[in-house]
Amino acid sequence: MKYIWQLSNWPNFTYNLETLLEYISESRKEQGAVIKLGSLLELQTEEELLLQEALNTSAIEGETLDTDEVRSSIAYRLGLPRGGLPSNHQRYEGLVEMLIDATSNYKFPLSNEKLFSWHAALFPGGHSGLHNITVGAYRSGKTPMDIVSGLPGKEKTYYSAPPSTKVKPEMDQYIKWWEYSRGKLDGLIRAAYAHLYFVSIHPFEDGNGRIARALTDMALAQDEKSSKRLYSLSSQILTDRSAYYEILEKTQKGSGDITEWIVWFLNTFIRSLKSSVDMIEHTLLRNKFRKNIMDIKMNSREMKVINKMIDLLPEDYQGGMTNRKYVKIAKTSPATAKRDLQELVINKVLTPKGGGRSISYQLNKKKLK
Repeated sequence: MKYIWQLSNWPNFTYNLETLLEYISESRKEQGAVIKLGSLLELQTEEELLLQEALNTSAIEGETLDTDEVRSSIAYRLGLPRGGLPSNHQRYEGLVEMLIDATSNYKFPLSNEKLFSWHAALFPGGHSGLHNITVGAYRSGKTPMDIVSGLPGKEKTYYSAPPSTKVKPEMDQYIKWWEYSRGKLDGLIRAAYAHLYFVSIHPFEDGNGRIARALTDMALAQDEKSSKRLYSLSSQILTDRSAYYEILEKTQKGSGDITEWIVWFLNTFIRSLKSSVDMIEHTLLRNKFRKNIMDIKMNSREMKVINKMIDLLPEDYQGGMTNRKYVKIAKTSPATAKRDLQELVINKVLTPKGGGRSISYQLNKKKLK
């Protein structure tokens, strides 16, 4: 069996444009709707979309991030208020910086140096889990880059990437293709092509998936000629992660015809755009609430709890906020929680429901007007 990079036509993939036209047409329709809605975006709305991308591109790789710490890092990078968020934002700053750079600097050429800087940002300590890895450079050495899964002794190799001796020339060719194809290839097809091409080279010891998705974001930003983050493609990939890996494996073991891969990519893109409409509308709602309580003085405990409740809008906090829940979230005493909740009611941030031991609180919906 040959892998895609071992074929004689590598990396000149083929595809059936006639098959793709209906998917491109639907993509452009949904893309137009999101771009139009995107004109209403405030910086805080982009913050929410960036948060979803950061959390989900990592979740695809099986890594769970601390939401508040990621939000703090994003707020720091965008110059937004960080009230109630952790002050230590450096942990995820590299990931956030890469995601912002991919879209905000889409006009600039791609280079080995940019990719090295992204990789170094992802692994600032030179570690991937418990393992030391080469950071800010392409992989080297004689060990094959195999994508494997399964229990020890029952591993299955899904894909074997080009040997390390070929990585640098392959990446030089990739960068030449990236610049040459810009404006000459349909932007959506180019984004799908760029993603597959990069992960098939698999140039780094780790982080290839996250960097591939950042490159996809950059290609889409170039297609839209916009630095605004209007959707989170990774959020949709995560909803069916198994299908993502299945279509990659099938294509990387295929004939070099990538029509099926592009169809999958465009369908995922369409779902991402449709989801983005709801997300943007809900985020605008959440930001409206935050804006309407901006002048209300709250301590860090109160801000942390209120932010958690706002994140669920337009839904109510399930079961309401109670003294016991407040104690757990804010990590404080029951007496302090009671005082904070009373203060939030007095300031009309929360409204009480019930009484006595069964009392609970929800966000004051009047703050959404």
